[in-house]
Amino acid sequence: MGTDTPSIAVPEPASLARRLWELATLFLKLGTISFGGPAGHIALMEHEAVHKRKWLSQEYYLDLVAATNLVPGPNATEMAIHIGYLRAGWAGLVVSGVAFIVPAFLITLALAWAYARYGALPQVGAILYGIKPAVVGILVMAVWRLGRSAVTGKTAAAFFGLVLLGTLAGLDDVLLMVAAGLLMVLWQQRQRLPWLGLLVLGWPAPALPLALNRTADNRLGQMFLYFLKIGSVLYGSGLVLYAFIQRDVVTGFGWLTQKQLIDAIAAGQITPGPVLSSATFIGYLIGGTTGAGLATVGIFLPSFVIVALTGPWIPRLRNWQVGKAFLQGATIAALALIFKTGILLGQSALVDIWSVLIALASTVLLWRYKADAIWVITLGAVAGILKSLLAI
Repeated sequence: MGTDTPSIAVPEPASLARRLWELATLFLKLGTISFGGPAGHIALMEHEAVHKRKWLSQEYYLDLVAATNLVPGPNATEMAIHIGYLRAGWAGLVVSGVAFIVPAFLITLALAWAYARYGALPQVGAILYGIKPAVVGILVMAVWRLGRSAVTGKTAAAFFGLVLLGTLAGLDDVLLMVAAGLLMVLWQQRQRLPWLGLLVLGWPAPALPLALNRTADNRLGQMFLYFLKIGSVLYGSGLVLYAFIQRDVVTGFGWLTQKQLIDAIAAGQITPGPVLSSATFIGYLIGGTTGAGLATVGIFLPSFVIVALTGPWIPRLRNWQVGKAFLQGATIAALALIFKTGILLGQSALVDIWSVLIALASTVLLWRYKADAIWVITLGAVAGILKSLLAI
């Protein structure tokens, strides 16, 4: 890392307001126009913060990218928070993160309101008929892309198979991810036995939010703690969120139907900003506007805490072998959970030959032509409308 780049920029009092305004306007803009998932969001931030505004060096930006991959939470959102922290301290940390999240929250909230009010109308049903198999295609490509880089070698394949068997057998998805990460650390660091004691002592930590999640007195409180838990342990693609939702919210709590989950995934894909804004949609369906707000705060709040804790340690995290090993195991587990979710959602979305064709066409567009997810979703909706009009 370049020595000329500080770990945190401490602004002069007179310039703090101006820097906060710059952060707010930049991340409100990026939160409104940034489609294409975390990779696209991070690329836009790199262009704006490094090349255009020169707030930090290219080398330090790569350090931030590496660090966000070593810790839980949505990568793009955490990158926005890191940049705000470097530019304007603690106030910048809050302003940049909130500004990046707010546009997606408002857009998704409007979609959820319209869905709850009009989702049962025939024309809306036709749109959703085409969107659902398109979402299956997106999941297929997510598994393929992640699998090529994550499942390499016999050890990774064995981890994938064990997690898949565990989740199909009904084991808790969060604990499976944590266990996969810890076991990968033990496997790669097996010559350094003192780590075993620390890992054993750390094992009960994931059980705390799980216990809180089950003891909340009301559904909104339980939902908030549930999303807080997910935001604290989520590794890998944002699509892992849907694996958790399918397992817990659909099958476990029974708050959503399988159909509503697919529609929530579609809402997260067609809106700009963080993919995890699907939590807003889900929260609205469970508890109205209050539920949308609680779900959004719950899923994103851990990211602010994680950045605050890890920001000063970025230069060391990039070379931390234990952290890399845990991330590798958790990523493989995340892939297995996405794979299972794709199977379950496919059973709900692929109901006839036309829906199968839409799913296949979506997969080809994503794989062969590198189409953005929003265009695939749009074409799926058009196909659903055409089928309805032609009555085929």
